[in-house]
Amino acid sequence: MIEQYGWSDLLARAFRPHARAGHAPGRIVVQQRDGYLVATDKGELRAKVSGRLLHEAREAGHPAVGDWVALSQNLTERTSTIHAILPRRTAFVRRAADSLQKLQVIAANIDVAFVVTSLNADLNPRRIERYLAAAWQSGARPVVVLTKSDLCGDPQEQAAQIAALAAGCPVLSISARQGLGLDALLAEVRPGETCVLIGSSGVGKSTLVNALLGEDRMAVQAIREDDDQGRHTTSHRQLVLLPGGAMILDTPGIREVGLIDADQGVSVVFDDIERLAQDCRFNDCGHEHEPGCAVRGALQSGALDPGRWANFQKLGLELAAVEEKADRAAKDAERRRLAGLQKVYRATKRDARGGD
Repeated sequence: MIEQYGWSDLLARAFRPHARAGHAPGRIVVQQRDGYLVATDKGELRAKVSGRLLHEAREAGHPAVGDWVALSQNLTERTSTIHAILPRRTAFVRRAADSLQKLQVIAANIDVAFVVTSLNADLNPRRIERYLAAAWQSGARPVVVLTKSDLCGDPQEQAAQIAALAAGCPVLSISARQGLGLDALLAEVRPGETCVLIGSSGVGKSTLVNALLGEDRMAVQAIREDDDQGRHTTSHRQLVLLPGGAMILDTPGIREVGLIDADQGVSVVFDDIERLAQDCRFNDCGHEHEPGCAVRGALQSGALDPGRWANFQKLGLELAAVEEKADRAAKDAERRRLAGLQKVYRATKRDARGGD
């Protein structure tokens, strides 16, 4: 059974130490707040994380849908315990809602990241740039998917505008309800590959999954007429097998993706700006009032969109803030470690004096 979820000889070699420990392989196909559902050779089993792995997850992160894991199984009760996570080929991550630096994996071992947004009033180029930066950083191949083309007066013009900022990745315009563009979408994912749907609530991700499956498996709701916003429908992350042999992962809507170590992703998405900066007269140009600034020149001539430039600066500041806070946290942890060592040392000295 696990072969249809992408199990390979490479994974089997990586799993050998866990096999010697008596564990079985599985892939997480559903992630919910209270646990997981894992596909194994014995069928799908409910799964919880072991205490040791749960402790390690405080620093390394929890298992995520798409992960290959090592399990101990209770086939009588159809349950299992996750003891280890196999090394991830790729990972789509975001900043945890309660932390500037804590890593949260949304999807693991993905091949294609579909950045999904709708062609209604919710279309936001700046949000697409943010998603693309995170998608490139994940290691997956990004594809921009513009849904609900039937609600747009000129979908081709909108697609052309998005393609101009998409850093060379494919941009597809589709209508899941009318079945338009689905063949081109499926052609982006080969059999055995895993794709993930990333996008805000209400852009049509669940409707798209249903269209690709040919059945209404995912719950969907209509957009609100007052603001063109969709209602949130998916409450958990789920990996679904497609008829052609590929896999697709639906995720809850994400309004804001926090970037973590995404310098390379930002560089890919804003390659045009970085090339402009190389043409500045001064290597340390701040792109403010310096003479010979190619960036300011492009802004003044209209060659560079001010909104795109502002978003580039915003994401750069966000990455710098994350790095600065991570550095502060590391320094604080080191100070606490040294203080603890000094405390132990002083206690040892007192005990030594008392024993004289």
